[in-house]
This record gives sequence, structure tokens and C-alpha cells, in this order.
Amino acid sequence: MRLQSGMARESRSLAGRRIVVTRAREQAGDLVRALQQLGAEVITAPTIRIEPLLDLAPLGAALVELSRYRWIVFTSRNAVEIVFDRLPSWGLEPRSLARTAIAAIGPATAAALARRGVPPALVPERYVAEAVVAALARVEELAGTRILLPRALEARDALPDGLRARGAVVDVIPVYRTVPVTGDGPPLAGEILAGRCDAITFTSSSTVRHFVDQVGRAAATSGRFTTAVIGPVTAATARELGLRVEVEAAEYTATGLVDALARYFGEGGRGDPKGLPGGRREG
Repeated sequence: MRLQSGMARESRSLAGRRIVVTRAREQAGDLVRALQQLGAEVITAPTIRIEPLLDLAPLGAALVELSRYRWIVFTSRNAVEIVFDRLPSWGLEPRSLARTAIAAIGPATAAALARRGVPPALVPERYVAEAVVAALARVEELAGTRILLPRALEARDALPDGLRARGAVVDVIPVYRTVPVTGDGPPLAGEILAGRCDAITFTSSSTVRHFVDQVGRAAATSGRFTTAVIGPVTAATARELGLRVEVEAAEYTATGLVDALARYFGEGGRGDPKGLPGGRREG
């Protein structure tokens, strides 16, 4: 378990708070820095890591015949990075994808695409699978539309099911999986049971599930920390596993999660557990 202390440059609304980040280490940087800038002492204790699948031949086969697809839908930065990193393996380059319309589930995914030189044509107002379906349906008739969906092996089926319900032909191709990280479990459980963690942040359902496995149900459901989640899907998983959710981001992004924590603790730990109204989420 690695401790990081931050020096806030402006606000100190999280000063003196010890906040645990369970996100995959390769994705946690922005969240860690934002918490530190508000004065928090951050404990990085990833419960998952991202692992590209060994067999990506189905992805290659789809990409070399990309003209069959009207849309490619990206639902995470992970999928973006894995797809673009492997384009040269099939004799392709980023502009090869630019000839197909691209949708991104939210701003972090959109930014990852823009960095690769392919900004998305569509980003929904709410960062959930259901909103992607609605947004695509607004811009064109989906019946018969062929859509490529590279995603996590464990992703929920709300997006492909919703598109297919509107008549779309969806090719779902898993490109990565989330793998549990177990090394930090016992020391983190000890910190929790000793009352030395003010909040634990969860940015996906998989981080919640593997956190419970990592620290044990007694520590996870002890109520000795504030549970802070990125959005309603993660919140539902946390509640199913016996955690009490006090903080839910209003804008369902890492930035929204930090804002909700700052508001909650800025009001002495008695803030509005829903943050600000009108929520969004990136899946």
C-alpha cells in the first residue's frame, strides 16, 4: 500500500482527510492529483488492473473490414488505448477509423480519442450506456445499422441490448478484462478497522466487488469510512454488497467525484450525499 501526501495550491477543503483510491493504478493519476490538490492524504490501493485479451484476432478482423460499420462506440479509455495501440498490427492507422462515425460514452473517452487524432462525432449528455442508445437513435434510424462495440469482457449488456432493441446489428468484441489485485488487502483492512480512512472511492462496480474480496466483508461493511462512488451503477453494486453509500458524484466522472467529496467534507461530513443535481456518469 502506497501513501501519497498532497499540497493544495488553493482550496484545502479536504485537508486532513485520508482518502483511498481503489481505481486501477494506470488510471488513477488524475483522481489522486485532484484529491491531493484539495489537501487530502491519498492512499492508493488499486483493487483491479486492466489486462488486454491475448486473442484480439476478432478485433483485427472487424477493423480491416471497417467499411461494414456505420458506428464504432467506445465506452472506456481502456478500449481506445488497446484498439489504437494495435492498429499497426493490421496495417491500419488512426485515420483509418476516422472514416467511420465514432461515439464516446463520456469526456474522458472522448479526450482519449482526440489525443489519437480522431475526435468523436457523438458524446451523450449523460455518461451511461442508456444515454448512448438514446443519442444514437436521435441522430439516425438504427434499424439495420451495423455498430462495432470494442469493450471490456465483463461489461454490462445495457448498451448492446438497447441498440439491438432498436434494430441495430451490434458486433460486441471484448478487448480487455479487469483482473483483481490482492496485495493491499490485509494492510488496508487494518487501516479501515482502526478508523484511519475517512473515505474510500469507487469508480466502477468492479472496484467495489474486488475491494470487498480484498479487505473482507467485515472491514468493507464496518461503516468506519465514507463510501464515495462515481455514479448510480457503482452505487447499486456497493449497496448490494452491504456498503452504505454517502457520497455519489453529481457529474459521473472523476472530477465530479472529487467535487462531491469536497462538498461533503466541506460541510463537516454532513453534506448532501448526492452532490449537485442533474447527474452524469462515464461507464
